Amino acid sequence: MRSGFLRILVFNAVFFIAGSLISQDDTWTAPKITDNMTTDPEQNQKWRMGEYRYSAKPKNMWELGIHTGHYFIDGDVDPLQPAGFGVGLHLRKAIHYVFSFRGDLTYAASKGLDPQLTPVDIAAQDLNATTAKGRHGNIYRNFRNQDVHARLQGVLNIGNILFHKERNKWNWYVFAGLGLNYNKTKIDALKGNAAYDFSSVSGDVDTKSGRKSIKKQVKNILDGVYETEARKKVAIFRFGDKTNIHAAFSAGTGIARKISKRVNLALEHEVITSDNDLLDGFVYRSSVDQSNNNDVAHYTSLRLGINLGNFEKKTEPLYWLNPLDGVLHDLTELKQRPILDLTDGDGDGVIDMVDQQKNSPMGAVVDTRGVALDSDKDGIPDHLDKEPFSPPGFSTDAQGIAAIEADKGLTEDEVINLINQRISNIKTDWFLPMIHFDLDKYYIKPEFYGQLHHVATVMKSHPDLKVAVVGHTDVRNPDDYNKVLAFKRADAAMNYLISKYNLPRDRFLIQYGGEALPMVPGLPDSHNIDKQQEMSQYINRRVEFRIATSTDQNMERPTGPDAGKNTPGSSRPGPKYSGNVNSGY
Repeated sequence: MRSGFLRILVFNAVFFIAGSLISQDDTWTAPKITDNMTTDPEQNQKWRMGEYRYSAKPKNMWELGIHTGHYFIDGDVDPLQPAGFGVGLHLRKAIHYVFSFRGDLTYAASKGLDPQLTPVDIAAQDLNATTAKGRHGNIYRNFRNQDVHARLQGVLNIGNILFHKERNKWNWYVFAGLGLNYNKTKIDALKGNAAYDFSSVSGDVDTKSGRKSIKKQVKNILDGVYETEARKKVAIFRFGDKTNIHAAFSAGTGIARKISKRVNLALEHEVITSDNDLLDGFVYRSSVDQSNNNDVAHYTSLRLGINLGNFEKKTEPLYWLNPLDGVLHDLTELKQRPILDLTDGDGDGVIDMVDQQKNSPMGAVVDTRGVALDSDKDGIPDHLDKEPFSPPGFSTDAQGIAAIEADKGLTEDEVINLINQRISNIKTDWFLPMIHFDLDKYYIKPEFYGQLHHVATVMKSHPDLKVAVVGHTDVRNPDDYNKVLAFKRADAAMNYLISKYNLPRDRFLIQYGGEALPMVPGLPDSHNIDKQQEMSQYINRRVEFRIATSTDQNMERPTGPDAGKNTPGSSRPGPKYSGNVNSGY
């Protein structure tokens, strides 16, 4: 049963890691960070709209790591090579893009053997093995150490501050911290209850090959049973008289390689030291070399880091993100924009950048494209037409005057009836413009004053016409909210025309479609839409003007929550979208 459980556990772990290694869409490109993926969605929305200087901090994941590697103690007794191993776990959290905290728990074991035959009196070392007293001779000092390290470290990395590319694959970091160290050290001093006989061991301790030969001979003599507990240093700081737990300082450096958004690998080296010269069980290198330096542990490890969380709600840890991405993106977009040239060479109110008739005659009334208006479509522009609004159905002369058949003896009433009859058989195709609105706003933008002037001109020229003013929104926010916003947009456009051009209220019919009649359909209610899609939604945020028919009815304000803002500098929070777009889109 136990082996079956282990097989399932290993299979699940392999399946998870394999799935994590499959790169997400933005593993190597700038991540898509929506407003809801930040600690302050409203601030982030204002930043995107240019209403706030700073973006909000992204919500980012914790990193869970597992590690293993080579562990040895640099002390008074030479470490074996390889000396030992370490295994452990870490948990890391980014505080910001450069600094993070990491908690680490490591179990390690190591061994050492000195090639010098030393006349060490084990009893004089105060070893806690009474069976060893008086039953030993000269020994080759050795030890087996077991350590447990728990530490909290600060990690400093700079590999993600990038000026020349979008993403980093490598991340170099340094770290330091404090923690606790528990160690247990034993010595192989006896064979059974007797001392070892090392009389057969020979070699030159002053040469590398000689030391290697001596160690090999000694290993063959030792039984590998570390029965003698090593001495514990007294009069140093530790937690309790009966414990061997000491405060320790650790520091090191490492380099990590990004595998996917979920997984990274790191190679690092760590040094751990405390006020303890007995990690290897001995305080001097030899009887003549009586140095007294604290023993230092070294741990070289390979670490697998796994980012924990949902990528729809959080980003990977901040030390894998480029904090300059938003700034560099905006600078690139700004460089790509055409230079705004407000020159209006013909003085018709339409700048040359969008003017389709750049040499309109002086005084000519033009449409939003800068083309001279021909309201009655008789081929003579209004500024030259003696009768700019000739009744439809009649031919016109060179001055644009309709050739009504009064000279055929028709009375005035007969002429009027004839005109009405011809009008009824002709579809009146008026060109009335539309205007557009910023996201969640209903104020009138100055760039649409010209279109509204055109609507007012038509209404003044035809006092009997009624105009339907129809408001629309895009797909974001609930339907009842959008209907109120659509009504307020239509109402704002109507009130502008009434106050600016003194037009009667009863000549307008307010209507609204909310989000139900998009000009650019097909976009779902998404939190992640790009700039192109956002521009299409700008087209949907509109008020249309059309000549009212006999079936058109005025619509009252719908029931629903208050909607929208009437000023350029504020925005109601709601479902958000990503990308660096201007409020005009």
